[in-house]
Amino acid sequence: MSLARTRFAARLLAVAALAALTAGCFQPMYAEHTDGTPALREKLMGVELPPVDKPNASRDARLGVEIRNALAFKLYGDATGMPPTHRLVMRFSTSRSSLMVDTTTGLPTDENYGIDAQYNLIEIASNKSVMTGTTFSRVSYEIPGSYQRFARARAFRDAEDRACQEIATNIQTRLASFFYAGS
Repeated sequence: MSLARTRFAARLLAVAALAALTAGCFQPMYAEHTDGTPALREKLMGVELPPVDKPNASRDARLGVEIRNALAFKLYGDATGMPPTHRLVMRFSTSRSSLMVDTTTGLPTDENYGIDAQYNLIEIASNKSVMTGTTFSRVSYEIPGSYQRFARARAFRDAEDRACQEIATNIQTRLASFFYAGS
Protein backbone atom coordinates (compact mmCIF):
# COMPACT_ATOMS: atom_id res chain seq x y z
CA MET A 1 0.00 0.00 0.00
CA SER A 2 2.80 2.37 0.80
CA LEU A 3 4.39 1.77 -2.64
CA ALA A 4 1.15 2.85 -4.37
CA ARG A 5 0.99 6.03 -2.28
CA THR A 6 4.62 6.78 -3.05
CA ARG A 7 4.00 6.39 -6.79
CA PHE A 8 0.93 8.59 -6.58
CA ALA A 9 2.86 11.25 -4.67
CA ALA A 10 5.71 11.08 -7.22
CA ARG A 11 3.27 11.52 -10.12
CA LEU A 12 1.58 14.41 -8.36
CA LEU A 13 4.94 16.02 -7.73
CA ALA A 14 5.92 15.58 -11.41
CA VAL A 15 2.67 17.20 -12.58
CA ALA A 16 3.18 20.11 -10.16
CA ALA A 17 6.77 20.57 -11.37
CA LEU A 18 5.68 20.63 -15.03
CA ALA A 19 2.92 23.11 -14.21
CA ALA A 20 5.41 25.36 -12.43
CA LEU A 21 7.82 25.23 -15.38
CA THR A 22 5.15 26.24 -17.91
CA ALA A 23 3.50 28.89 -15.69
CA GLY A 24 5.91 31.55 -16.92
CA CYS A 25 5.03 30.87 -20.56
CA PHE A 26 1.53 32.31 -20.27
CA GLN A 27 1.10 35.95 -21.19
CA PRO A 28 -2.37 37.48 -21.47
CA MET A 29 -3.04 38.87 -24.92
CA TYR A 30 -4.60 42.13 -23.74
CA ALA A 31 -2.22 42.71 -20.80
CA GLU A 32 -0.55 46.07 -20.24
CA HIS A 33 3.19 46.12 -21.00
CA THR A 34 5.65 47.45 -18.44
CA ASP A 35 8.50 47.90 -20.93
CA GLY A 36 6.90 50.88 -22.68
CA THR A 37 5.74 49.09 -25.86
CA PRO A 38 2.12 49.79 -26.77
CA ALA A 39 -0.40 47.27 -25.52
CA LEU A 40 -2.64 45.39 -27.94
CA ARG A 41 -5.62 47.57 -27.07
CA GLU A 42 -3.67 50.70 -28.03
CA LYS A 43 -2.60 49.13 -31.31
CA LEU A 44 -6.20 48.20 -32.13
CA MET A 45 -7.33 51.73 -31.30
CA GLY A 46 -4.94 52.99 -34.00
CA VAL A 47 -6.90 51.26 -36.79
CA GLU A 48 -8.91 53.69 -38.90
CA LEU A 49 -12.20 52.38 -40.30
CA PRO A 50 -13.23 54.30 -43.42
CA PRO A 51 -16.83 53.90 -44.64
CA VAL A 52 -17.49 50.88 -46.83
CA ASP A 53 -17.89 51.85 -50.49
CA LYS A 54 -21.52 50.97 -51.29
CA PRO A 55 -24.29 52.99 -53.01
CA ASN A 56 -26.08 55.36 -50.63
CA ALA A 57 -29.47 54.28 -49.27
CA SER A 58 -28.97 50.68 -50.39
CA ARG A 59 -29.35 47.61 -48.20
CA ASP A 60 -25.61 46.96 -48.61
CA ALA A 61 -24.85 50.48 -47.37
CA ARG A 62 -26.80 49.71 -44.18
CA LEU A 63 -24.85 46.49 -43.77
CA GLY A 64 -21.57 48.34 -44.30
CA VAL A 65 -22.48 50.77 -41.53
CA GLU A 66 -23.54 47.89 -39.29
CA ILE A 67 -20.25 46.02 -39.80
CA ARG A 68 -18.22 49.21 -39.37
CA ASN A 69 -20.03 50.19 -36.15
CA ALA A 70 -19.73 46.71 -34.66
CA LEU A 71 -16.04 46.59 -35.53
CA ALA A 72 -15.44 50.08 -34.13
CA PHE A 73 -17.01 49.05 -30.83
CA LYS A 74 -14.93 45.87 -30.71
CA LEU A 75 -11.70 47.77 -31.46
CA TYR A 76 -12.23 50.98 -29.49
CA GLY A 77 -14.82 50.04 -26.88
CA ASP A 78 -16.46 53.15 -25.56
CA ALA A 79 -13.34 55.21 -26.23
CA THR A 80 -12.55 57.08 -29.40
CA GLY A 81 -9.79 55.91 -31.66
CA MET A 82 -6.22 57.09 -31.27
CA PRO A 83 -4.27 58.80 -34.05
CA PRO A 84 -4.47 56.23 -36.85
CA THR A 85 -1.47 54.08 -37.70
CA HIS A 86 -3.34 51.69 -39.99
CA ARG A 87 -6.41 51.83 -42.23
CA LEU A 88 -8.74 48.86 -42.71
CA VAL A 89 -10.45 48.75 -46.12
CA MET A 90 -13.36 46.31 -46.41
CA ARG A 91 -15.46 44.94 -49.24
CA PHE A 92 -18.24 42.41 -48.98
CA SER A 93 -20.93 40.62 -50.93
CA THR A 94 -24.12 38.99 -49.70
CA SER A 95 -26.06 35.87 -50.63
CA ARG A 96 -29.44 34.45 -49.75
CA SER A 97 -30.84 31.00 -50.40
CA SER A 98 -33.97 29.08 -49.47
CA LEU A 99 -33.42 25.96 -47.42
CA MET A 100 -36.97 24.69 -47.08
CA VAL A 101 -40.06 25.49 -49.14
CA ASP A 102 -43.66 24.92 -48.08
CA THR A 103 -45.16 22.49 -50.59
CA THR A 104 -48.66 23.97 -50.41
CA THR A 105 -47.77 27.64 -50.88
CA GLY A 106 -44.42 27.35 -52.65
CA LEU A 107 -42.97 29.96 -50.30
CA PRO A 108 -39.77 29.43 -48.32
CA THR A 109 -40.02 28.65 -44.60
CA ASP A 110 -36.28 28.60 -43.81
CA GLU A 111 -33.58 30.63 -45.49
CA ASN A 112 -29.83 31.04 -45.27
CA TYR A 113 -28.17 34.44 -45.38
CA GLY A 114 -24.46 34.91 -45.99
CA ILE A 115 -21.84 37.62 -46.10
CA ASP A 116 -18.43 37.13 -47.69
CA ALA A 117 -15.98 39.88 -46.70
CA GLN A 118 -12.50 40.81 -47.85
CA TYR A 119 -10.35 43.20 -45.84
CA ASN A 120 -7.00 44.87 -46.32
CA LEU A 121 -4.96 46.45 -43.51
CA ILE A 122 -2.80 49.29 -44.81
CA GLU A 123 -0.02 50.92 -42.84
CA ILE A 124 -0.64 54.66 -43.14
CA ALA A 125 3.03 55.75 -42.85
CA SER A 126 4.16 53.70 -45.87
CA ASN A 127 0.76 53.26 -47.57
CA LYS A 128 1.59 49.55 -47.97
CA SER A 129 -0.66 46.60 -47.35
CA VAL A 130 0.53 44.68 -44.30
CA MET A 131 -2.28 42.11 -44.06
CA THR A 132 -5.15 40.90 -46.20
CA GLY A 133 -7.79 38.37 -45.41
CA THR A 134 -11.24 37.03 -46.07
CA THR A 135 -13.98 35.90 -43.76
CA PHE A 136 -17.56 34.77 -44.08
CA SER A 137 -20.71 34.36 -42.07
CA ARG A 138 -23.68 32.10 -42.72
CA VAL A 139 -26.80 32.41 -40.61
CA SER A 140 -30.15 30.76 -41.03
CA TYR A 141 -33.52 32.15 -40.10
CA GLU A 142 -37.05 30.87 -40.01
CA ILE A 143 -39.94 32.67 -41.66
CA PRO A 144 -42.92 32.44 -39.29
CA GLY A 145 -45.90 31.80 -41.53
CA SER A 146 -46.13 32.18 -45.25
CA TYR A 147 -48.37 35.27 -45.22
CA GLN A 148 -46.67 37.27 -42.46
CA ARG A 149 -44.62 39.61 -44.59
CA PHE A 150 -43.56 41.91 -41.72
CA ALA A 151 -42.36 38.98 -39.64
CA ARG A 152 -40.45 37.75 -42.68
CA ALA A 153 -38.83 41.18 -43.16
CA ARG A 154 -37.90 41.36 -39.47
CA ALA A 155 -36.44 37.84 -39.48
CA PHE A 156 -34.37 38.75 -42.54
CA ARG A 157 -33.07 41.94 -40.91
CA ASP A 158 -32.18 40.08 -37.71
CA ALA A 159 -30.24 37.56 -39.80
CA GLU A 160 -28.37 40.41 -41.51
CA ASP A 161 -27.50 41.95 -38.14
CA ARG A 162 -26.26 38.64 -36.73
CA ALA A 163 -24.12 38.06 -39.82
CA CYS A 164 -22.64 41.59 -39.53
CA GLN A 165 -21.74 41.00 -35.88
CA GLU A 166 -20.06 37.72 -36.78
CA ILE A 167 -18.05 39.37 -39.58
CA ALA A 168 -16.92 42.12 -37.17
CA THR A 169 -15.89 39.54 -34.57
CA ASN A 170 -13.91 37.54 -37.14
CA ILE A 171 -12.06 40.63 -38.39
CA GLN A 172 -11.37 41.88 -34.85
CA THR A 173 -9.91 38.50 -33.90
CA ARG A 174 -7.67 38.47 -36.96
CA LEU A 175 -6.49 42.03 -36.31
CA ALA A 176 -5.70 41.19 -32.67
CA SER A 177 -3.72 38.17 -33.82
CA PHE A 178 -1.81 40.28 -36.35
CA PHE A 179 -0.89 42.99 -33.87
CA TYR A 180 -0.02 40.51 -31.13
CA ALA A 181 2.04 38.05 -33.17
CA GLY A 182 3.10 40.35 -35.97
CA SER A 183 1.85 38.06 -38.72
